Amino acid sequence: MDINTEREQLHRTIWRIADELRGSVDGWDFKSYILGFLFYRFICENLIEYINSLNKGTNYSDLDDKKAQTARERILNAKGFFILPSDLFEVVLRDTKDSNNLATLNERLNTAFNNIQNSSLGSESEENFRGLFKDIDVNADKLGTSPIERNKKLLKIMQEISKLELSYANNSIDAFGDAYEFLMTMYASNAGKSGGEFFTPQEVSELLTKITLHNNPSPNKVYDPACGSGSLLLQYKKILHKDPKLGYYGQEINLTTYNLARMNMFLHNVGYEKFHIALGDTLIKPCEGHREQEPFDAIVSNPPYSTKWEGKDNPLLINDERYSKAGVLAPNSKADFAFIMHSLSWLSESGSAAIVCFPGIMYRTGAEQKIRQYLITNNYIDSIIALSDNLFFGTGIAVCIMVLRKNKISNDICFINASDEFIKATNKNKLSNQNIESILSLYKERKNIPYKVAVVSNEEVAKNDHNLSVSSYVEAEDTREAIDIVALNEELNRIVARQNALRKQIDEIVSELEG
Repeated sequence: MDINTEREQLHRTIWRIADELRGSVDGWDFKSYILGFLFYRFICENLIEYINSLNKGTNYSDLDDKKAQTARERILNAKGFFILPSDLFEVVLRDTKDSNNLATLNERLNTAFNNIQNSSLGSESEENFRGLFKDIDVNADKLGTSPIERNKKLLKIMQEISKLELSYANNSIDAFGDAYEFLMTMYASNAGKSGGEFFTPQEVSELLTKITLHNNPSPNKVYDPACGSGSLLLQYKKILHKDPKLGYYGQEINLTTYNLARMNMFLHNVGYEKFHIALGDTLIKPCEGHREQEPFDAIVSNPPYSTKWEGKDNPLLINDERYSKAGVLAPNSKADFAFIMHSLSWLSESGSAAIVCFPGIMYRTGAEQKIRQYLITNNYIDSIIALSDNLFFGTGIAVCIMVLRKNKISNDICFINASDEFIKATNKNKLSNQNIESILSLYKERKNIPYKVAVVSNEEVAKNDHNLSVSSYVEAEDTREAIDIVALNEELNRIVARQNALRKQIDEIVSELEG
């Protein structure tokens, strides 16, 4: 099945499930069921494929639970989780086709989810599985007013998910990321409030990742301080065709999104030992496990724009080694530079960080100007790239990418105007493969190009009040049609002469008529 067919089938399935749940589950809450059951099916198929490959001629889904338990420890050590045959997606679905079992579907699912999560208790993978299915509430009143109504909807979801012809090991699309993006499109108005801050379109994720790989093509470990659903981190696997040697690290403050990020790792066949996603506020309490792992070779992030944080209200933060070097904290109402300073602090000497930024931080005065001064004086800013507007869900603003490096040789900053690099896709703009390669080429070549690129010394930027707006250094091309004033005047003279001749003729005609 080709990529377009897979994607269309996935989208049609989501529409059918949405139609089934319409009127009960509100738009954006619906994502937990779609993505949760997509993950449930995957993790079961993943285990079946693994066990059947070890025991040729065996079909794990046909085994009884007692016999399967004999291999529990071996499976747990290899996969980080264990699922009884009776808890498998296809077995639960098969058993529920008997109408007598429909009444207990919610109980069966609840038991299966708890068993999968608890299977890792006491093992190295425990943290990666704890509470993983918490957002799939099979007893929620919004599914129906009675248990049987709720179970009918749950069954419908499972039936539609089961129809998807997806090979998770060799799929041509990123099923989880594509489903997420399609859900964002379906519920765009809610996504702006509930999801836009933690989802980065796949093509923007690709651009950020490739920027960091230019200076370090083989990062040992990658990190995202506001990782959302994990889509940015997983671009490294897609581009490098392998996992970073020491894995993926990320932190997320939203519980639902934290669960989605862990699911996303498993959906991309990332072993439990190869990733660590933490729950919590990165700016105030970064994960201790991550603190032990830093510095990181590659950092990518799309942090929430101008979000509030404790800032100067917390007297401990000004002494935090991540922020203290700038001598000032990011404003309480605008944490953008707090994320940037955190990322810089945890960046390795040979690494790069590519961070999506709200454009206002590039020119505002006060504390933000002082932090820019620190970054410019110490030669940490490699490039500022202005993107097109309307690329992201939930906002139409034209954002920028700030690229940070600690091992720069030249004392300058490359400003790139990529605002015209996009294609129209329905009601959004999108980066095509050609757009991505064009921007990367400008970034790598680092040469002055009229209206596109300006390589500016740090001294010149400092003289300009440490302003980092691309428009301050890259002149916008005047696309208005040039007017030939001499030719225009000649044409006006001809028009006036013609008008005078006509008036004279009219006067002569009127005079004859009156005579």
